[in-house]
Amino acid sequence: MTMSGGNGRDSESVVENELASLRNRVKELEAENAKLLSQVSSCQCQQMEVKHDVPVLDSSSLVRRSRRGRKRADKIIPTHLISKRYVALKIMYFGKRFYGFSAEAQMEPSIESEIFKALERTRLLVGDKKDSNYSRCGRTDKGVSSTGQVIALFLRSRLKTPSGDSEAHVDGKINGRPEYDYVRVLNRALPDDIRVLGWSPVPLDFHARFSCSAREYKYFFWRQNLNLSAMDIAGKKFIGEHDFRNFCKMDVANVHCYTRRVTFFEVSPCQNSHEGDQLCTFTMRGSAFLWHQIRAMVAVLFMIGQGVESVDVIDTLLDTKKTPRKPQYLLASEIPLVLRTCEFEDVNFICSSGAAESLRSHFKKESLTYQLESVIFQEALRNCLPIGNVLADQDQFSCNGEEKKKKAAIHVPLLSRPTEPSYEERSAKLKPRQQETCSE
Repeated sequence: MTMSGGNGRDSESVVENELASLRNRVKELEAENAKLLSQVSSCQCQQMEVKHDVPVLDSSSLVRRSRRGRKRADKIIPTHLISKRYVALKIMYFGKRFYGFSAEAQMEPSIESEIFKALERTRLLVGDKKDSNYSRCGRTDKGVSSTGQVIALFLRSRLKTPSGDSEAHVDGKINGRPEYDYVRVLNRALPDDIRVLGWSPVPLDFHARFSCSAREYKYFFWRQNLNLSAMDIAGKKFIGEHDFRNFCKMDVANVHCYTRRVTFFEVSPCQNSHEGDQLCTFTMRGSAFLWHQIRAMVAVLFMIGQGVESVDVIDTLLDTKKTPRKPQYLLASEIPLVLRTCEFEDVNFICSSGAAESLRSHFKKESLTYQLESVIFQEALRNCLPIGNVLADQDQFSCNGEEKKKKAAIHVPLLSRPTEPSYEERSAKLKPRQQETCSE
């Protein structure tokens, strides 16, 4: 019994010693594991910093990456770890070949889609468009150009401090290192008819549309036989706060107030002329404008300049109680319309000297190219057959062979024309449709 008891105590002692040894070994392994995890974490952070410092690309250093590689890189670098800042970009574009500024209409090409292609190509865009807090000042229509459109969004930056500080690093330098030259980099990736003119840091509450204090448009036209004095007197009637529902295309579903304030109007000659005909421009400034408002205003002003409408027709059309329905008339062409500038408080756009010089060179080159195209059309005009050599159409002659006289186009006064539905009539028609949509 004594022997067996002693053997039992010895076996228990051995088991306890083994358990203690195992516990110690487990602690050692846990400590070693923690040390290894720390080393792995440190290594990953260093790799992240190296990848984060990959430079922004311009057209001279763009590389083609496969979609698989791009997705892999996006997974490795979370967007919240990439330094970015909120900036405003001032943009010029020649709108003739575009289906408007906005990409939302899903008509290509659009100016907006070309800009985002360049942002993605240069790696300046962090995440996607939804993550960029994107806003635009104006939504110009098909064919309309601009020399001062403004957009705002988050872009990749060398900034290591919290983004959105409009006061910090206005000179474009960060800790002695220059900020990305957004103007130069983007312009090398954009098509020739779109250019970034400058950039500015802006606060996080900045909105390109709602922070804009004024917008200025120019509309170019040839004087011909137009009465500039009458058009100027009529145009001055637009100044002030008015209901412009008879000078726009009504969007009843989204716009319920058609009152806008025009602060400036002027008709003036330009320096350009062609074969004795003077180029002129309307200049209009206001806080905001309605859909097709400028083109509608210009169309009526042209009628006044031609002498077929009275200056007083502007007062009548602005009086929506007296004229609740818009007369039917064609809009002026969109091609000569330019969004010249968008004005903001405490926003100062900057551009590096190198980028500015490239812009001047580019605009000069494009201007000369368009002048050459104009010369070709002038040459074609000179090579047209003389009037006497042109065969007359058969329908220009009556049955007895006598030439028919062409009927001159008869102008129907605006106030005598058929009218479009009023705002109230459009709204009443829209409500049943909205109720049907909701019931579905």
